[in-house]
Amino acid sequence: MNLSVFLELVEIKAKTASVFPFLLGTFFAWYHYRQLHPVYLLIFFVAMLMFNMAVDANDNYQDYRRATRNEALAFREKTNIIGVHHLNVHHIGWLVFWLTVISAALGLWMVSQTGWPLLWLGLFSYAVGYFYAGGPRPISTTPFGEFFAGITMGFVIFLISVYINTFDVITFNWAFVWPVLLSSGLAVCSIADLLLANNIADEKEDKELGRRTIVYYIGKKSALVLFVGLYVFGFICLLAAVLLGYLPKLTLLTLLTIPIVWRNTKGFLARQIKKITFPLAIKNLFLITLAQVIFMGLGVLINW
Repeated sequence: MNLSVFLELVEIKAKTASVFPFLLGTFFAWYHYRQLHPVYLLIFFVAMLMFNMAVDANDNYQDYRRATRNEALAFREKTNIIGVHHLNVHHIGWLVFWLTVISAALGLWMVSQTGWPLLWLGLFSYAVGYFYAGGPRPISTTPFGEFFAGITMGFVIFLISVYINTFDVITFNWAFVWPVLLSSGLAVCSIADLLLANNIADEKEDKELGRRTIVYYIGKKSALVLFVGLYVFGFICLLAAVLLGYLPKLTLLTLLTIPIVWRNTKGFLARQIKKITFPLAIKNLFLITLAQVIFMGLGVLINW
C-alpha cells in the first residue's frame, strides 16, 4: 500500500471535521481561562488523529467484509477502496487494531494526568467509533448516524480540547459543559449535515445494502428539509453563543459564509448525486468550520 492509497483508506480529506473542533476547543479554553497545556494538546491531537484514521479505515474494512451478497459485490469491487486497490483485508484489520491500541494508550496516559472526566469522554468516543461501522447493527446503518457523528466529532472533541487545558481550574459540571455545547452547535450541525447529505445521495445504494438510515424512515423530501434545517439551527447556535458571551464577538463574521453555504445547499437540493453534488456538502463543512476557526481565533487574539 503506497502513501496515496493509505491516505485514501483513512479518508484524510475528511480530517478537518475533527481538526477544526480541536482548534475551536483550544481557542475557547484560552478565551475563557487564559491557559493552555501544550504537551497534553499535542498528545491529544496525535491520539485523536490516529483514532479518527482507525475509524474511517474500519468503516471501509467493515463495509468490504459485509458486502457479500450478489447485489453488493459491485460495491465491494468497484467502489470500496479495499476492493478497488486489491488490498489485503487482513492487513487492514491489523492496521485498524494498532491505530486504535496506540491512540488508546496515549489516551489512558492523559487520563492519569488530567482526571476521570476524560476517561468517560474517551470511552464514549471509542464506543461510537467502533460501533459506527462495527457490531451486529452498525450506527451508520441506523437513523442515528448523523446524531452520533455530529455530537462525537463536533462537540466531544471540542469539549476534550477545553477540558485538557482547564482540568486543574474547573469543576466538570453542567455549568462548564453547557457553554461548550452551545458554542460547538454550528460544528455539530455541519458535521451531521455532511453525513445526512451522504445518506441522501446514497439512498438507492443503501437500500440495496440493507442500510436503514434516517432517509429510509423519513423519506428523501423530509431529509432535504432536515438538511436545510440543520444549517439554520447551527447558525442560530452560533449567534446565541456570541450574544451570551461564550464566543468572541468577531466569531459573528462566520455568518458571512451564509450566502456561499446557501448557494451550495441549493445545488444539492436540486440534484442529489454522490460524485457531483455531494462535494458541495463537503465544501460547506470546510468553509463553515474554517471561517469559525479564523474569526474565533482573531477574536481570542484581540479579546473581542
